[in-house]
Amino acid sequence: MPYAFLIVTLVGAAAVVLAYRPIRREPLTVLSFSLAWIAGELAFQNIVWQMVASAVFIWFGALDGWAGWLALALAVAEWVGLLGLGVAGHRAARVTAAALDEVRGPAFPVPTEPTAPTWGRWWRITRAIPFRSRAVAVTHDVDYWGDGGARHRLDDYRSCLAPPDVRAPVMVYIHGGAWVIGDKREQGKPMMFELVARGWVCVAINYRLSPKATWPDHIVDAKRAVAWVKEHIAEYGGDPSFVAVSGGSAGGHLCALLALSPGDPALQPGFEERDTSVQACVPFYGVMDLTGSPEGSARFGPGMVRMLERKVMKTEESAHPEVFRAASPTYRVHAGAPPFFVLQGANDTLVPVETARLFVERLRAVSRQPVAYAELPLAQHAFDVLASLRCQATTSAVGDFLEGVRTLTPAGPSGADGGRLLSEAEAAPDA
Repeated sequence: MPYAFLIVTLVGAAAVVLAYRPIRREPLTVLSFSLAWIAGELAFQNIVWQMVASAVFIWFGALDGWAGWLALALAVAEWVGLLGLGVAGHRAARVTAAALDEVRGPAFPVPTEPTAPTWGRWWRITRAIPFRSRAVAVTHDVDYWGDGGARHRLDDYRSCLAPPDVRAPVMVYIHGGAWVIGDKREQGKPMMFELVARGWVCVAINYRLSPKATWPDHIVDAKRAVAWVKEHIAEYGGDPSFVAVSGGSAGGHLCALLALSPGDPALQPGFEERDTSVQACVPFYGVMDLTGSPEGSARFGPGMVRMLERKVMKTEESAHPEVFRAASPTYRVHAGAPPFFVLQGANDTLVPVETARLFVERLRAVSRQPVAYAELPLAQHAFDVLASLRCQATTSAVGDFLEGVRTLTPAGPSGADGGRLLSEAEAAPDA
């Protein structure tokens, strides 16, 4: 029993250490994320679980040997580390508030204090798993393409309490999964449920996945879904004149590219004339640079490019660099971009923080609209999947940002400048 206690404690301690100091070198980045994610997002719950587990081990004689006492000492140190992670999650509200302070002004009046959560109450944060409340109605598996395809489906979430004659703003959510896995039922739930509680209609979409699908199938599907929303969401209580888009990881990439390329015929073949513009974009830890450039991908670039070449693009970056650049939001920024709120974890080992920083820098340099950026200390990838303290803070800030966007007077159609692809000279770090 003492050695079993020590082994379990060592695994937990490794998770806490990796939450503070993640491994940023391939091929250990995924392992680093897998161990650190739960420790970072559910730190206070982990303390309780581990105290109970330690008590059980001690009850069964774990302190009968030196290994048990060493395990207990490690466990206490681990709880102190978890306490620090929990405090960092709680302080995420300060980070998101500072991000909104940067863009707040007379023309963009976001609240000076975070709006209290409507769905994300304390007991939901304690439970962590984002279950749908009875006040949220859902319509599953609506075919947005009309071809009966299993991946061309969306789920519509709306409030049961919404007045029937009121048209609500709409959020379209695109799931992540490295363009090869994932489902509309798995991600973005805390944010969507909170927005529905605030009176929004939310739509979560599926899209074709690689390796069966080849780029640009993924973005074509996302644009087709937005076109469907523009034409049919009124039937579900939504307002087609205000559509925002969000997503995490690969979904963050797709939502950013979608927001920056309305009407691009190369990305919406067969429905070039349909409206795919959006009024706001909220990418979470999105992959903004698919070229593997050192300034945009840090040391993560080569591995990501190899995966894209084999499974997603199915062509080599060295042979067709223009394909990878055209698929990268970093190289699609323009003055007519809609308002953006970019959220990124500083300790993300799957999408490096450098990619978000570079994207925000270049977008701010040209965009006429607000560009908010929240870089969350000690946050790993997927910090918005569970109903954690950090997720509560980001969700509240996103809701406040979107309400600010709704007060803006549009300077013209979103994407009016055409989403021109930047040249290599324009995209240089000092450009």
